[in-house]
Amino acid sequence: MVIAVVDGMGGSIGTQIIIGLRQALPEETEIMALGTNAIATGSMMRAKATRGATGENAITFSITEADVIMGSLSILVPNSMMGEVSPRIATAIASAKGRKVLLPISNPPIEILGTAKKPLQQLIKEAVEMVREQFDLPGGPEEDSDV
Repeated sequence: MVIAVVDGMGGSIGTQIIIGLRQALPEETEIMALGTNAIATGSMMRAKATRGATGENAITFSITEADVIMGSLSILVPNSMMGEVSPRIATAIASAKGRKVLLPISNPPIEILGTAKKPLQQLIKEAVEMVREQFDLPGGPEEDSDV
């Protein structure tokens, strides 16, 4: 299984997602960090992504490998993140066969009806648990310590 985490700007949301995945999933889970810029990719790699790639071509090429695609809602919005998410990136992600697990936050602001306002850490925890349950993945090191 390949989980792609897509982020831009400073990569802080993607980094937090990867940290959550690493804590909740087995160590051998492959996590691919796809950054719209080198700073975002570097930040996600420091969070222990398995591999990373940067830029429009790398994202549009690599996203086809993903079984799961994670990030903020912005990754589906052309020209979001101050223009870092190009129309080509947004289209490639939206068209990719991988299941999208997106956090209901975006830049520019988009209001999504039917969602409750929750702290970012709670949203990430729920997203990670959704991936773990839907793909019947065992827990990672954090879960094992509770046994």
